[in-house]
Amino acid sequence: MLTPLGGCVYEQEGPPEAHFEQFAAKAPQANTVTVCHAYGCKAQTPFTFTGSDVAEIADVMARVRRDDSAAQERRAVAYAVAWMERRVAPVVGTATDRPSMDFLGSGDPSQQDCVDEATNTTSYLMVLQQNGLLRHHLVERPFAKDSLLGGHWTHWAAVLRERESGARFAVDSSSGPNGDNPTVQAAASFYVPDGEGDVTPPETATPDATSDVLTEDDLGGLIRRMQALGYADSPTGSTR
Repeated sequence: MLTPLGGCVYEQEGPPEAHFEQFAAKAPQANTVTVCHAYGCKAQTPFTFTGSDVAEIADVMARVRRDDSAAQERRAVAYAVAWMERRVAPVVGTATDRPSMDFLGSGDPSQQDCVDEATNTTSYLMVLQQNGLLRHHLVERPFAKDSLLGGHWTHWAAVLRERESGARFAVDSSSGPNGDNPTVQAAASFYVPDGEGDVTPPETATPDATSDVLTEDDLGGLIRRMQALGYADSPTGSTR
């Protein structure tokens, strides 16, 4: 059942690689990512970050951080993801990607929806993790939220978990044009708050155990409904 108040949280257990399998996309291999575009990962283009790229990303993060806290690492991550988007765009052809989701963009290889953005951001975060650039966080499997009766369509985001506190943070690159810093916000208050009237500040909010958490079968049904509405073509193996 979908609830109009707190909305629904679509999340599944398992490593971030399971998300790529869900959408028939390729998980990163070392510093090589496969960039999703054209909505729903319909188009996929490989890109390899060079050693010089990784050094520049590390420098960006070091310049941005004001201290060695987890909060400052999240700030640095936002700048790193934006840099990686700008680096990838000329090769993939997504430099003109428009903010948010535009149904006219479906099938356009220059455009990305929230599924593409969440998948790509997860890839970029995994590259940061692989290169030792995340000290305070771990990359988790992306999640989605919606409140369809409340007017909020299903929206995906990448996820980081803070090592010490266990707090989860959504990393969302879809709200701005290509290369803008993504939104980094507590998962509980992101997009559709887990509880009605949740106004907890993003940096201190924690997941609400009373949220509606749907199973993998429910998520597969959601994806099929999205496909039936023309949201995205059915990627091979994307539902179970």
